[in-house]
Amino acid sequence: MQILKKVLLAIVGLIVLLAVVSQFLPGQVHVTRTVTIHAAPEAVFGQINNYRNFNKWSPWSSRDPEVKYVFDGPDEGVGARMTWVSDHPQVGSGTQEIIESVPYTRLRTMLDFGEDGQPVAFFNLSAEGESTRVEWGFDMELGRNPIVRFMGLKFDDWIGADYAEGLDNLKVLVEAGEQTDAQQGM
Repeated sequence: MQILKKVLLAIVGLIVLLAVVSQFLPGQVHVTRTVTIHAAPEAVFGQINNYRNFNKWSPWSSRDPEVKYVFDGPDEGVGARMTWVSDHPQVGSGTQEIIESVPYTRLRTMLDFGEDGQPVAFFNLSAEGESTRVEWGFDMELGRNPIVRFMGLKFDDWIGADYAEGLDNLKVLVEAGEQTDAQQGM
């Protein structure tokens, strides 16, 4: 009985220690990746400002061919919204809405993953000669949950690789002269 008490006390002590340590971990996740695309900012912005173009370069589009999409609001710019439903653990379900759209410069989106949070994603574009530097980023408040705080340490590894892949796909698409859905409808 004495050994059982010591084991239980050690487990409780470890849980308390981890909870205390977690409060000293960062309370926010910030992930960014960049790429330089040999094209004008207008060509890049046309691809990211319209969700109907998203799966042409998205790192997640090939992971679940059965994913269901619904597009709401305007075709592009502030208020454009995409909702997806997937059983694939690397795709999941959620909603993404453009909340800021500054032509050829900046795009911000609010993501809604239900109980898993509401991070903000962003794109910053800057002209560099005949090319465009594109930064794709992700910011999320982690709250006080100790488990989420520890998971926050891995977000850069988890999301960063996907963002790098997506930017590489976007680079290939734009440099090949792929037209946006809006341009094809003209």
